[in-house]
Amino acid sequence: MTDMKPVGLRYPWDTPPAHDEAIEVAPGVLWLRLPLPMKLDHVNVYAFDEGDSWTIIDTGFSSKKAKAIWADLMAGPLGGKPISRVIVTHHHPDHIGLAGWFQTEHGAELVTTRTAWLTARMLTLDAQETPAAETLAFYKMSGMDRDLYDKRASERPFNFADIVDPLPLGFTRIKQDDQITIGGRVFDVHMGNGHAPEHATFWSRDDNLVIAGDQILSSISPNVGVYATEPMADPIGEWLEACERLAPMSREDHLVLGGHKLPFTGLPTRMRQLIDNHHGALKRLVKYIDTPKSASECFPTLFKRKIGEGEYGLALVEAVAHLSHLYQTGLATRELRAEDGAWVYQATEQANG
Repeated sequence: MTDMKPVGLRYPWDTPPAHDEAIEVAPGVLWLRLPLPMKLDHVNVYAFDEGDSWTIIDTGFSSKKAKAIWADLMAGPLGGKPISRVIVTHHHPDHIGLAGWFQTEHGAELVTTRTAWLTARMLTLDAQETPAAETLAFYKMSGMDRDLYDKRASERPFNFADIVDPLPLGFTRIKQDDQITIGGRVFDVHMGNGHAPEHATFWSRDDNLVIAGDQILSSISPNVGVYATEPMADPIGEWLEACERLAPMSREDHLVLGGHKLPFTGLPTRMRQLIDNHHGALKRLVKYIDTPKSASECFPTLFKRKIGEGEYGLALVEAVAHLSHLYQTGLATRELRAEDGAWVYQATEQANG
């Protein structure tokens, strides 16, 4: 047996399924797609045939439209068989949004990590009519554009409960090194981090399938951000650790079923790209902060494109994450700028050495 040479990424399907269709990506495994009302306009969902029912991986946002699409999918591609189990990779709304609905309306079992369930349930119960003072302070210290800050301060903020159905009490926990049977296949559970805490990924022992959620995507890098809830978190460090830990398990023939974009093969190459992408961003950032700069002032070097208002929030938290990683690893200093109260970061001699 010889080692396979890296061949780069390959996409077995170049066209995703329409919202009322499914594509069989492996025996008994269907790829479905739900729309999202944002720039990243879709989420991938996978259905595994359990014989008399289905297990689905992730759910999409909660909305009347999404529930109607699910009704069509269950009557159509899913052949009228019930959904008996929902496995959620992580707590973000596009993945857990309808999990509670499947539990209460369809009697499905919810399987996810403890962190994902606790976080999602807490956030659905934490509705805010006005922005929290801590969030506004975080925006200010991140150097948010003043006009946008004033607009955000006067608006009702996004609430998790707007697009996530209530989660009833009760779920089944999965954790690192568990094994779980899905669609007749035994999967090893390995946790990612960085994009979301305790993000579950599933690696089949019986064939070449990897269920990756948003931890491993084919053509975009998942958002890795710091928020007011934990302003000294280091998700970049957690992201790199997770990627380095998962990379040795990757094989050229793995078919990666991600939460967005297209399924692909060539996972070893993609793992290197994901790791190198963030190391490259950190190196550019160190050079860019030769003079003190706030997070919002680092958009040009981090993203290399114009950031619109719709993307601004995600860009800001990702810029904070990269700068804070440099600060927490001794490669940057930071101090509050007197004129606007923003943290500004500057590379240390160690970083430039």
